[in-house]
Amino acid sequence: MPDPAPAPAPGSPAVPLSVLLADPTLGLRRIAGPAEERLIATVGTTEVEDPGPYLLGGELLLTAGVRLPQTAAGIDAYVRCVVEAGAAALGFGVAPVYDEVPADLAAACDRHGLPLLRVPDGTPFVAVGRAAYAAMAEAVHRGLRQVSEAQSALASAAARPDALRAVVQQLAVHLGGWTALLDGRGVELFSAGTRPPAPVPDELRALAERTTARAAGRARPPAAAAQHHAGRHLTVRTLPGSDGPGGPLTLVTAAQEPPSAVHRSVAGMAVVLLSLLTSPRHALGTDARGAGALVRLLLGAAPQEAAAGLLPPGGAWVVVHGRLTGRAGGGGEAVQLAALGTALGTPYLDLDGTRLRALLPGSAAAERVVDTESAVRLGWTLGVSAPAPTAGLGTADAQAERALRHALATGAPAVHHHEAVGPSVHALVVPEDAAALARSTFAPLAGAGTPGPAVLRETLRTWLALHGSWDRTAAALQLHRNTVRQRIARVGELLAVDLGDAEVRMEVWFALRWLPPDAH
Repeated sequence: MPDPAPAPAPGSPAVPLSVLLADPTLGLRRIAGPAEERLIATVGTTEVEDPGPYLLGGELLLTAGVRLPQTAAGIDAYVRCVVEAGAAALGFGVAPVYDEVPADLAAACDRHGLPLLRVPDGTPFVAVGRAAYAAMAEAVHRGLRQVSEAQSALASAAARPDALRAVVQQLAVHLGGWTALLDGRGVELFSAGTRPPAPVPDELRALAERTTARAAGRARPPAAAAQHHAGRHLTVRTLPGSDGPGGPLTLVTAAQEPPSAVHRSVAGMAVVLLSLLTSPRHALGTDARGAGALVRLLLGAAPQEAAAGLLPPGGAWVVVHGRLTGRAGGGGEAVQLAALGTALGTPYLDLDGTRLRALLPGSAAAERVVDTESAVRLGWTLGVSAPAPTAGLGTADAQAERALRHALATGAPAVHHHEAVGPSVHALVVPEDAAALARSTFAPLAGAGTPGPAVLRETLRTWLALHGSWDRTAAALQLHRNTVRQRIARVGELLAVDLGDAEVRMEVWFALRWLPPDAH
């Protein structure tokens, strides 16, 4: 006997033959062929003697027998042709050509394993097609509802404190089988659902091991693998981005029913969520260390001690300041934080409306490469400091702010602060003496009154950095150009110097360079 008709292509709409048989408005009745379930992918009508070349597989083929062969041998050849073409079932309409289904046709369908349906007089073929397509549409809608419900349940589970366990549990519910998350060595981290008997768990571990072993020499392991036996369907999916010393994490499932398109979609969503939940940037990684550092700070630890767990050995920080100058993306502050965190590669963000401050941990040996392009595309203008140890964060913060102001004034998307390398005038100066001279130079600003000495010094610094341009300084500080003029004039009066003299400006610039960050 030929093999049963092939199942419709994965993801294509299909309806069980039993659904059409159960529709009372059609009055269909199975009169020959196997009683097993068949999936109907489409309904077609034909009256040709050899319909095989016109079939794709999975059809409910309807005929009134207009060109049906008149001999038993001819009918047998006709049925064999239909079966070999992959049709799922044959529907024979009684009237107007035949008063009843020919006995030779029923016998041939029994021999070749083709379900034969009697279509009664009064049931148009188009009504059968309409009922089938309505059932297919309902199946599609039902699948979409199931996917939507599963997506909502998985998202809620991912927001729980026990997110990994909760996601695995919800996945087991929606897949209707046993589900487990395995580490790179095959150890069960979490599992849910009815545990299958031995040796199924061991077979899943072996399948996961073979799947991840195929990753040797590849940039990433295969996304999934499956193993199907009678009544046992095993599936392994690797979590992208979870590579560790023992290999990637794997999500394994064991079910009695083959996975449907809905199951594959739901499992795919779970893989994405679990990948995010197990990434180094999530709460199970970086954020947990950040919480520990916060606890230390609140309990009185020094910043250097609290930050020790946030940096690699010999690590350093890069400080980034930003101003939202373009069009912000939608979704609110939470989406902006997620997008900026991804763009800059750090979870340490302080977003205050249109202002941003970020800490990027990295290595002092190799300067951290900051991806400013992605953040700029999000509408941000950035200033980036040089790498600094935790004790030097104050200086790095000032560098980032000055770089940002320079970027705003010049219209550059991002400006990086770079320390001088090699011999320089600063290398010839004793730092302690230079700091003392700087304090003495700017001491007269202490009695400046509003807006205060710190504001006047920063206005002077920005003005000098922008080569005395009133307009660019006003743009960088978001002031009116007359306000800038008034502040610079006030500084000149208090310091008793002529800032129109280039040599004086040079002396003042070097003094600003050596002024300690804690100067008042």
